[in-house]
Amino acid sequence: MTYIVDFEKVSTAGLESSPVAQALAGLRANEARYFKNKYDHVFAVSQVSEAPETLDWVNRILADERDLVISARPLEVTSFEVAGIRMAYVFYESGLSINVMYTIEDQGKRAVGFKLSEGMEVPEELAAAGFKFARQKSKLAGVIRGSFFVIKGEY
Repeated sequence: MTYIVDFEKVSTAGLESSPVAQALAGLRANEARYFKNKYDHVFAVSQVSEAPETLDWVNRILADERDLVISARPLEVTSFEVAGIRMAYVFYESGLSINVMYTIEDQGKRAVGFKLSEGMEVPEELAAAGFKFARQKSKLAGVIRGSFFVIKGEY
């Protein structure tokens, strides 16, 4: 079932099994607010079982580009197109959020972003790959740590 993320009343619906459920819900709401304010897009997520192709696409990019396999259990995904950019998100039980920004036109911006919910440790696979995380504050999510890499291949 699709869940429209409310950034005014943050809910842990769908994320209850996460040890950092409230922070992860805030992170998810932070993303929803960004897309609503910037693109007037309603941010809706689904259980992974309802959109496995989104998880497969993100996993393929991670594996092909950086030989990464995320060990945490994925809880929710979303995929949409806005302003000529294909976006995909995966929210993990550990508190990790991964997004793929893939401009459809050739030579456009293409990147994978990692965001860590407040209260979670840096996942071992990301630490081993040498990712460094910058901090930002969010009214909805507390302190978010983020990192990214540029996608080189075609997906």
